[in-house]
Amino acid sequence: MINQFSILHNKNKKRQVESIVAMAVYQADNAKWISEAVNSILAQTYTNFLFMIVVDGPVPQAIIEVLDEAATSDNRVIIGQNSLNIGLASCMNSVVEFAMQFTPSFFVRMDADDISEEHRLLRQITYLKKHSNISILGSALTEINERGDKVGARVMPASHRQIVRILPRRCSLNHPTVVIRFNVFTDGHRYDGDLLNTQDYFLWITLASRGYIFRNLKDRLLKFRRVNDFYKRRGLSKSLNEFKARLYAITKLRQFSPYNFLYACGVLSLRLMPGKVVKLAYKLDRHLLERFGKH
Repeated sequence: MINQFSILHNKNKKRQVESIVAMAVYQADNAKWISEAVNSILAQTYTNFLFMIVVDGPVPQAIIEVLDEAATSDNRVIIGQNSLNIGLASCMNSVVEFAMQFTPSFFVRMDADDISEEHRLLRQITYLKKHSNISILGSALTEINERGDKVGARVMPASHRQIVRILPRRCSLNHPTVVIRFNVFTDGHRYDGDLLNTQDYFLWITLASRGYIFRNLKDRLLKFRRVNDFYKRRGLSKSLNEFKARLYAITKLRQFSPYNFLYACGVLSLRLMPGKVVKLAYKLDRHLLERFGKH
């Protein structure tokens, strides 16, 4: 079957807008969390954006109702629909193509189970306006559980040099926090639509190899939902794609070293271990990453 993409709701009258916020939802998403995610964007202190939400295949009525209410109450909300579930990467590419007509300057990522702090967009877009050399800007985040309680944090390396140096070993940006300068897409770059996961990791590696400049803010600008089965959800497909991404980074960024290769093999082995072992390793990784980010 061939996917059909269509626009369900679009009351926008603007011909030009500074920023596009992109989010996708699918059948397994939680309607309450989607509502919280949507409201956190619509409540931003920065307002010069369109918020495009792609419904990736058939979804429960509860999700449709949340999206209908958002689109009815705020003309900045545009709802797109895929007839089939084709994955996040393809959804993001659909938003990019649709957004071209508005000649935006910035592309903002948002996930359906997270919550953006109300000053997130103002902070990131103001920073990008002041630093025209930076093309991809992420931030730190707070990790929350199903109830919204804080359970951790994730602070990434700040400088371009640190971000690129660590890419062969890990994805060094928090994907849901990222704002991308839109010229990255007008230059021809896209998420890899053949990937159902790790699409962000592969994109960062490609962009780093092409000379685009990265930066992470220390501000925790997003609450990231870390649910109970977080440590078990990666599965073989994602683990293998992460391994391939690490090898891709080693090659594209010319960071050939026994350590980087052994690290890639070690992480793949770890991913295949029981959830309790993965959980312990994740906590150690968070600790080491936060210490690294301070230097």
